[in-house]
Amino acid sequence: MTIEPFDLAEQAASTISELTGVPSHDIALVLGSGWGGAADLIGETTHTLNATDIPGFSAPAVEGHVGTIRSILTPQGKRVLVLGARTHFYEGRGVRSVVHGVRTAAATGAGIMVLTNGCGGLNPLWTPGTPVLISDHINLTTASPLEGATFVDLTNLYSSRIRDIARTADSSLDEGVYAQFTGPHYETPAEVRYARTIGADLVGMSTALEAIAARHAGMEVFGMSLVTNLAAGISDSPLSHAEVIEAGQTAGDRISRLLADILGRL
Repeated sequence: MTIEPFDLAEQAASTISELTGVPSHDIALVLGSGWGGAADLIGETTHTLNATDIPGFSAPAVEGHVGTIRSILTPQGKRVLVLGARTHFYEGRGVRSVVHGVRTAAATGAGIMVLTNGCGGLNPLWTPGTPVLISDHINLTTASPLEGATFVDLTNLYSSRIRDIARTADSSLDEGVYAQFTGPHYETPAEVRYARTIGADLVGMSTALEAIAARHAGMEVFGMSLVTNLAAGISDSPLSHAEVIEAGQTAGDRISRLLADILGRL
């Protein structure tokens, strides 16, 4: 029998509470490619769970992603739930699986959803290793996590309040519009030109569907991308996942400290 998605999220949240002894969390964090080191800088990790022990979660299918869920206590006394088991749309598990982590986080009580990713940049000035705040998104998956007659306003989806806080941590931070493609193939140069024409500055394979689900759950959403490569046609170099991993490793310490600093101000 199929369990309804919000019931499954409640079950997952209950299991997390039982296994950690932590009744609720304040902030949830999804760490994309290159961002994994931030979890060690946020505060004290009090519990680390295997994601596959939690209802509805699967082991990650992408190199560079961990398969754990961590409960962290910050120096400010807040609880952060770090979701290391991200399901991507291209894995074919369905949109419900893609946003299960977000819905679980909301069910644990988290009021802020922080989404990070590694992506292709359309601005030639954003060299690999550049962090960029997400100001808005374009959902090119032709899918939605919302089902039926569920209408949700996505105005100011990516919190301007938290973007302002981020700029107090680093005044040089730029911002841009993120376009989510389906993947797993990289975009063609023509598709990149199309994305730029319709207003995108960043292209990737995650985040937008999760952000929609977070807004529906009543969470405040903050998104940040790490430009791991210039998108196809912007650079003459062929694209590869190895390049993404390398850029994330090179920038990892710096962006992890930045993200931990931002979270400490929330």
